[in-house]
Amino acid sequence: MLALLASGSSRSSSNNKLAESENAAQNSNNMSWGTELWDQSEYLAIHTNRGIDALDKYANFLRDRVAIETEYAGKLRRLVKNYQPKKKEEEDNEFTSVQAFRNLLKEVGDLAGQREVVSESLQVAVIAGVTLLSKTLREERKKCLSDGANLQQNLTSQLSSLDRAKRNYEKAYRDSEKAVDSYKRADMDLNLSRAEVERYKNVMTSKIQQSDDAKNEYANQLQKTNNLQQQHFNMLLPAVLNRLQELDEKRTRGFREFIVGAADVESSVAPIIARCMEGIVKAGESINEKEDTFKVIERYQSGFTPPRDIPFEDLSKCDPDSVQDSHYSSSTNHLTIKGTMSANKLRKRVGIFNIFGSNKNSLTADGQKEDFSDLPPNQRRKKLQGKIAELSQNIAQETKARDGLMKMKIVYEANSSLGNPMTVEGQLNESEHKLEKLKVDLKKYQDYLEKASQVPVAASSPQASRNQLQNGHRTSRHSNGSADDHHDDGDDQPDDAGSLSSSSASPESGLGTSHTSLPGSGQGSANENAIGDETYYETEVETLNPLGTCRALYPFEASSEGSIPMSEGEELQVIEIDQGDGWTRVRRANNSNGWDEGFVPTSYIECTLYA
Repeated sequence: MLALLASGSSRSSSNNKLAESENAAQNSNNMSWGTELWDQSEYLAIHTNRGIDALDKYANFLRDRVAIETEYAGKLRRLVKNYQPKKKEEEDNEFTSVQAFRNLLKEVGDLAGQREVVSESLQVAVIAGVTLLSKTLREERKKCLSDGANLQQNLTSQLSSLDRAKRNYEKAYRDSEKAVDSYKRADMDLNLSRAEVERYKNVMTSKIQQSDDAKNEYANQLQKTNNLQQQHFNMLLPAVLNRLQELDEKRTRGFREFIVGAADVESSVAPIIARCMEGIVKAGESINEKEDTFKVIERYQSGFTPPRDIPFEDLSKCDPDSVQDSHYSSSTNHLTIKGTMSANKLRKRVGIFNIFGSNKNSLTADGQKEDFSDLPPNQRRKKLQGKIAELSQNIAQETKARDGLMKMKIVYEANSSLGNPMTVEGQLNESEHKLEKLKVDLKKYQDYLEKASQVPVAASSPQASRNQLQNGHRTSRHSNGSADDHHDDGDDQPDDAGSLSSSSASPESGLGTSHTSLPGSGQGSANENAIGDETYYETEVETLNPLGTCRALYPFEASSEGSIPMSEGEELQVIEIDQGDGWTRVRRANNSNGWDEGFVPTSYIECTLYA
């Protein structure tokens, strides 16, 4: 019951408010400034001026907003430009996270475009209209105030005329009263002659006439003033005030329209902005961590299997030679790992030395071999397949171009007025030559892929193969340089007699066939042994002849892989000079095992090379 009463009370209250608003609107339609504010012209002038100032203030607000929108759009575009993926990052486009980020940048760029649309629309549609309206209103207000001032001046002038007429009438009336009084006294005075009495009478008559004339003028001016005043306050001034009212209503109505128009400008781009937001959400939802994980595996998978367990060597069952070989192979492994630099410097030295060394495959623009034999098997096959697909696409395009040229030549031969067939002949020959070259390249890469597919994947990584070979499955050399073969039964391993030393030619060191060492340094050529699809060097250790001696100028603590420590003033043997990377390979001159080798900073030593 209470709820029903409350709801009924609420409905009646809302109905009352609605009725009040309707009555107020009806009353406002019947009210005007000319009738209700006839005596407040000064305040109306101030009010209209403040209203136009408020309109100008809104225009300034819009200009500042347009500047902010323009600056925001520009900064968004610069942001998108700065975070566009670089050319070196294009290979990561296959990952869904990178693709999502690129799509996000595109949507943000579209957002910037919509902010520019808002800025331009506000500038053209709203600010220009507000400025024009403000100018028009000021001109109309100025004219209204000028007309009102003229009306007020006319009324004031008429009131002044009435006031003068009234004063003249009052003076004439007083003078006539005095003249009548003087005549009466003169007429009663027996001492005055008749002529003097007659003179007083004439003066009285004249003054009475002047008083009557002043009275008539006063009455006339009063009638004119009342008529003008009635016309001023009932017609002329209300018309001016009503014009001011219309002007102010026009300003208010324009204010409303411009605010709504600005909101419409914002609303017009809201659907596009919403679609941009949907695109951003869609880009985020397109990220698939499993797919990216698979692509990482697909990109970096080498095709090798982890190394097998290293077999145990029972020294009591081995002959002295095999023990010595085993000890030597351990030293070799030690040198292979410790006697080189880090992987990054390792690759750098390979690039330097291969400039002078022989290379059966030309390098591509990114430094890889033409047949991609320097890549692991899986990656090599993918690269070759991509190259074949690219060449096939180029052949298809070039074939279409050639067919088009042939058709053009046939048309020209049938109708010489359309063109000279010989002009197409040169282009056709060039197209044939280009097509033949593409087919040769396609055949070449197809052969590469066939060979890569025929080579079995290595059972273990190159490092594991080297570890196994160093444990008795490869030919090894003694420190004195003599070679003995130690093969398992049934093995047919070639003798790499001309290979480099283990440190300078091992895969870890990356020093390849260094020709920058001086002649007679004991370095030979490295034989290649392809494991899977990538070429690796399997080396035999050969004692390098010293190129000279050096003395340590400063103490050096070995902190990186491949370097060795030295104390100040220590004498060392130089076995490989600086290759331009700031490191020199040295060996301890008086070390008993003769294999404590590594790199030291060139600036830390003073070298004396043999002649």
